[in-house]
Amino acid sequence: MPRVKVGRKSTAIDMTAMCDVAFLLLTFFILSAKPKTQDPLPAEVPASIATFAIPETDFSTLTVAQGKVFFNVQGADVRVATLEQMGEKYNVTFTPEEKQTFAGIESFGVPMNILKQYLNLSSDDKSRFQQTGIPVDSTNTSELSEWVNNARKANVSLHGVDLQIAIKGDSKEQYPTIKKVISTLQKQQINKFNLITSLKTL
Repeated sequence: MPRVKVGRKSTAIDMTAMCDVAFLLLTFFILSAKPKTQDPLPAEVPASIATFAIPETDFSTLTVAQGKVFFNVQGADVRVATLEQMGEKYNVTFTPEEKQTFAGIESFGVPMNILKQYLNLSSDDKSRFQQTGIPVDSTNTSELSEWVNNARKANVSLHGVDLQIAIKGDSKEQYPTIKKVISTLQKQQINKFNLITSLKTL
């Protein structure tokens, strides 16, 4: 008795649901991702085997490169409060627009006497502006010391916790500049701070 041939049918898979899931995941990662900010000066940090995620709040970074020091504190509210306190210290009045601009700046390295000029530059001019770094010296009038001190006060006032400090130094940086930064922290009884490094490949 001859076999009965069953007609072959093409298999069709509905990919609509998978496409929807893929686009939802893509949208989620795009909206939740934090853009990487460009440092004012490139700093090739030393390598280590320790892994520690940088907090998104209550954290300040002092970047040291080419003999210059740059300051950054996380949180727009803390930045504005710190700027207001620095303005009172140095008798500089900042407009609401300048405060809003400063709130969006991740890291900067200009003295107080030209900070207003820097804040009023356009975005393109800011990227081309040659930042000289925040003045650091061994006296009690160091601008870096004032920035750190006022940022700590602002963070405690707004968030109720102490500000964590980290130093991000170029691996080729000369020791005297790093020593000045560490001495600035130690004068404020900050003897515990982090060092930002890259992950060492084994």
